[in-house]
Amino acid sequence: MTTPDLITADLVDLGLDAADKQAAVRGLAQRLVDAGRVTDLDLFLKDVAAREEQMATGLEGGIGIPHCRSAAVTAPTLAFGRSDAGIDFGAPDGPAKLIFLIAAPEGGGSDHLKVLAALARRLVRAEFKQHLLDATDAVALAEYIRQEVA
Repeated sequence: MTTPDLITADLVDLGLDAADKQAAVRGLAQRLVDAGRVTDLDLFLKDVAAREEQMATGLEGGIGIPHCRSAAVTAPTLAFGRSDAGIDFGAPDGPAKLIFLIAAPEGGGSDHLKVLAALARRLVRAEFKQHLLDATDAVALAEYIRQEVA
């Protein structure tokens, strides 16, 4: 059995409309459920919230990276949402416009940490962030992120 792609077009929301981080995470998590990557939405949201309580997942530069390991996750997955209004993920410099939801299976070892590290390295590059901000095609954007984070 092959591992599904980390991110696919159906896991990209270029117009994430959410009032707060809970709504943003729920919206992206629902995409994971719809794609068969998460089996229990409530359990997954509880695991993300527990992780958020340990430490805010907002990064400087308008980025939010909520993430967790969860028994509800079937395969390492990345969902992406872009919010024009911005959503507070606790970063010192303000709201996040680029939100990455990293979902890792409970027994998934350090897979999600590798994804997190690869993302963090890319997100310091202005051209990577600009590409995410300017993208208009979810299919092309999912492919771009896959190549960058692989």
